[in-house]
Amino acid sequence: MMELFLLEHRKLWRRGTTKVCVLVCFVYAVLFGSVLSFQWFSFGSSNHTDSFGNNFDGYRMIRDCQEYSRAFGGELTDEYFQQMVRDYQEAEAAHMDRRLQLTDRQGIQGWLEALYPELKDSSSLKLMVSYVDPDELTGFYERRQQAVGTFLEISGQEGREKEYLMQMEQSVQKPFRYEWTEGWSAVLSTIAGETGTVMAVFLAIVLSPIFAGERRDGIKVLMLTTKNGWRRTAFAKILTGLCFALEFFAVIAAGQVASQLFFLGTAGWDMPIQNIKLIAVAPMNMLQAEIYEYTFTLLGMIGYAGIVMLLSAAAGSSVLAMVSSLAAVLVPTALENYLPFWLQKAKDLIPLVGTGTDIFRTNTLCIFGRYIWSPYLLITIPVLIGMLCVPFAVKGWARRMRV
Repeated sequence: MMELFLLEHRKLWRRGTTKVCVLVCFVYAVLFGSVLSFQWFSFGSSNHTDSFGNNFDGYRMIRDCQEYSRAFGGELTDEYFQQMVRDYQEAEAAHMDRRLQLTDRQGIQGWLEALYPELKDSSSLKLMVSYVDPDELTGFYERRQQAVGTFLEISGQEGREKEYLMQMEQSVQKPFRYEWTEGWSAVLSTIAGETGTVMAVFLAIVLSPIFAGERRDGIKVLMLTTKNGWRRTAFAKILTGLCFALEFFAVIAAGQVASQLFFLGTAGWDMPIQNIKLIAVAPMNMLQAEIYEYTFTLLGMIGYAGIVMLLSAAAGSSVLAMVSSLAAVLVPTALENYLPFWLQKAKDLIPLVGTGTDIFRTNTLCIFGRYIWSPYLLITIPVLIGMLCVPFAVKGWARRMRV
């Protein structure tokens, strides 16, 4: 069996398609999505004379932002929050553009809009952080607690569901630890949070021929003479597909994490995710959230690999298998806005259709009368779906080989 697996594994990696897919995904997700995003696209300093708008100095800017935030680091209290707003207003009044770029402007603006809506001047085109009176910014945590409760009520999450979520929220440590958050926001919202959807496309291209391609290559006659038979060969192919999913994930994740450590270091890993989204109820810090999101992607890829191999075994051609595999992940996503809310949550259980960023949300599913926070299901159900596909893939290929 091991010999068969090694043969199938080498055959898969020898394909030009496999090498090209891994390379293109690495360039897109690691080089462009991580390295150049940190160094240029997202964190390079503003350059008003350049048509692109950013300089190629993200590493230096990130270090300066981290250093600037340490003046307010430690516990996020009312006094520190007031000072952050006051410091921003002073820098803006003095036209200190470089200093303004070092602030967590977007984060502060989001906190103000969520917690102090009565201070918003609807007639002003400026951001709230530019004109609110810092001395009025009191009761940060009391207002946040109220905002969480109000959000749940607006979302129709009341009764036992609200009680369940508020119980989770009680475990969030307060006051929050604060450091510069924009870097972690980029990691958790896009770099680690959304990579799975991109990888799904390339995984479908690579694994679709794993069974369907054998029919095209006329392997049926050869299988009748081999000592191993179709069943052992089928399991070797399944093992190869799952192994490739793990290796593919390892290559992309290792590149992203290495890039993150180079540009961001480990500063701020112990901040709560509430620094990114105030109304989040999960008692997680940044590092725990990143581990969850990569776990979500890894288990989702294993589950999706099972689906792709099932479709490959059932389809008559590699092209049909690939189109069906891509449709399995892209069609539910495209139809999301046209589905009822309960179905939107249910379709997220399909491997790599949901997103690891659900840790910032308050979505739940009611199973047998018990509410379960959706991120718990998003890392268990998809991989189970993939494993359930395995025996059907073996049977489906056997049926086609006998025809």
